[in-house]
Amino acid sequence: MRWDDIGQQVCSVARSLSVVGERWTLLILRDAFMGTRRFDEFQARLGITRHRLSERLSKLVEHDVLTRVQYSERPKRYEYRLTRKGLALYPVLMTLGRWGDEWLDRGEGAPVEYFHQRCGQKMHPVLTCSCCAETLRPQHVTPMVGPALAKHDRSVREGETSLPMFPMLDDESDS
Repeated sequence: MRWDDIGQQVCSVARSLSVVGERWTLLILRDAFMGTRRFDEFQARLGITRHRLSERLSKLVEHDVLTRVQYSERPKRYEYRLTRKGLALYPVLMTLGRWGDEWLDRGEGAPVEYFHQRCGQKMHPVLTCSCCAETLRPQHVTPMVGPALAKHDRSVREGETSLPMFPMLDDESDS
């Protein structure tokens, strides 16, 4: 399968990667969450070529992750703002950053720390169950066939838990 076709898979991860899976795209989104909005600001912060930045921004606008908003009439100039769809990527970037803090910090600690304004504490993101708020661990979550996969793959039924593409983890690996 070609990378350009990855968004055609019946897989939410593959479809998501077809939009945000390119490395510059995630850095553009990181900067957008940090308040960067204008083309020249993105380029200066990232050191990305104008051509590549233009491609990535266009794709994010095409997929409604960012929207272009005109801020100058003469000359016509636009800035890029996160949409609701783009804002929904916040937990993804926070979790990815947390993973980098934990595993790739070179012994120097986190480059950025986060302060939760509501409780007044420094915090780090934690993925929790939407029903009971328990911290999620792969050993305690069972992937099940969803409606889209059942529709496209007649060999499985919705609700089944035996998915060959998702091997179950041993409870032994609780570390």
